[in-house]
Amino acid sequence: MTRILSRAGLLGALWLGTLHLELPAAESVGRATSLESLRTARQQAAARPRRVIFNNDGNEPVYLCKTTSPEELLSYRTTPLAGTHVDAIFYCTWSSGFGLFTHGTKVGEVFSTREGLFERNLAPEMIAAGTDPLRVMTEFGRKHGIEVFWSFRLNDTHDGSTAAYGPIMFRANRLKREHPDWLIGSPTQKPKHGAWSAVDFTRAEIRDLAFRYVEEVCRNYDVDGVELDFIRHPVFFKRAAQGGTECNDDERDLMTGLLRRIRTMTEAEGLRRGRPILLAVRVPDSVEYSRVIGLDLRRWLGDGLIDLLITGGYFRLNDVAYSVALAREYGVKVYPSLDESRVRDPAARQLRSTTEAYRGRALEAWSAGADGVYLFNAFNPLDPIWRELGSPAQLAAAGRDFFASVLGQGAAAGGAYPHVGFMRIPRLNPASPLGLKAGAKERVTLTIGTGPGAGGPAGRLRLQFDPRPAPDGVKVSVNGTSLPPGVADGAWLEFELVAGVVRPGPNEVAVELAPGTPALSWTDLHCRLPAVVVP
Repeated sequence: MTRILSRAGLLGALWLGTLHLELPAAESVGRATSLESLRTARQQAAARPRRVIFNNDGNEPVYLCKTTSPEELLSYRTTPLAGTHVDAIFYCTWSSGFGLFTHGTKVGEVFSTREGLFERNLAPEMIAAGTDPLRVMTEFGRKHGIEVFWSFRLNDTHDGSTAAYGPIMFRANRLKREHPDWLIGSPTQKPKHGAWSAVDFTRAEIRDLAFRYVEEVCRNYDVDGVELDFIRHPVFFKRAAQGGTECNDDERDLMTGLLRRIRTMTEAEGLRRGRPILLAVRVPDSVEYSRVIGLDLRRWLGDGLIDLLITGGYFRLNDVAYSVALAREYGVKVYPSLDESRVRDPAARQLRSTTEAYRGRALEAWSAGADGVYLFNAFNPLDPIWRELGSPAQLAAAGRDFFASVLGQGAAAGGAYPHVGFMRIPRLNPASPLGLKAGAKERVTLTIGTGPGAGGPAGRLRLQFDPRPAPDGVKVSVNGTSLPPGVADGAWLEFELVAGVVRPGPNEVAVELAPGTPALSWTDLHCRLPAVVVP
């Protein structure tokens, strides 16, 4: 006889691990029917290969679509992904404003404004026509064997921007307009760190709404999982935002409580549908920095609250090996986020945006032991990266570029608690140069990713200076091996690398000015490894 429990009783039984659902035989075949079987199925689902995760910010209904047809919606960013290395799509139903979405919601609000930049917004019409973007994505995923996660940005604050779109987005958000006391600031009283329009997670109302947004999706959509994106705009509490001091245990406990409540709900909904709902988090790649802004990663991992760990954003604090070691300690899968570089120098940014640069970044992640790679703000489904980045062997045979730093110092979009003091990796780029004086040696780590069993490849090492010294005015060594004088190429000096000089993993590049050479700035470091020619 099936036990009948209230919703509260169901959640309580789930948390205690005592619930067992008895389903008719026809329904129980291949379905998780107990908490134990659900958790086993969840572990199996979490272990599924995800070579490349494609994050889609869901802007097609707002900016791109001209009709309400599913085919058009899919054509812009999704249809060509079938048959590529993309094994999972993380779909965000609109990228700004806590409570605003482009999927059918009764708990939140459908983004419906057609003011200004959003004059072509078709989200309400698409939902009314039965072309709910999130449902279209899940159906595409089922058809092509691609996982689909709903991606929820916990505190997106594009609506606090001074750009033209900011005020329009804020006017479209009824919740924020009607409850200014639920925000961490105001246009006239801006916080020290982060955008004033961020919601304050010390408010029980905000935490409850965040939970209910996730619950509604899990009940109404056939998603494989939910991603909680904590890094897109990583501001959650007034203490860190207004006072510039780190969050305390009380605030960390509030966020952990929210995550625990979501995990418990996903188990209840997983049992209802007979299939698990995975939980992913996208967070800073530092336990220490995450604690400062109110996120207790070790507790989340230790308490088994998450299945997939996505690390990094527009700034990185540690090398990929750090995130891999953290994930392995707790038995979860880890996927470094390869966000586009926003270094200020146009030429340096362009150099870091090539296919070769993405190959190098992905290979570095694979070499460090990551379970796959995650791409953010990369939306062209015809780009060759979607057919390359999921294969370490393929990447190792192709031309690839490496840098001392791809993101430079980086910054959280919209601002956040200062992160520079937590950086444990180089940030060398034209905006963060190293000063050089004759007689003093500067060292930078260059991490090289490579394929299975490969040794140290040959290639070219390029160093940029301002002003560029004469080739014999600078001494360069790699891992203690001195390189012959470089060849001038604009602001760069290029050095030939023979096989074995650079090695897989970290490499020390040391630079020293020759006596009599005037002081200058070392502004960039770039290593280019050519494609492997197979006879």
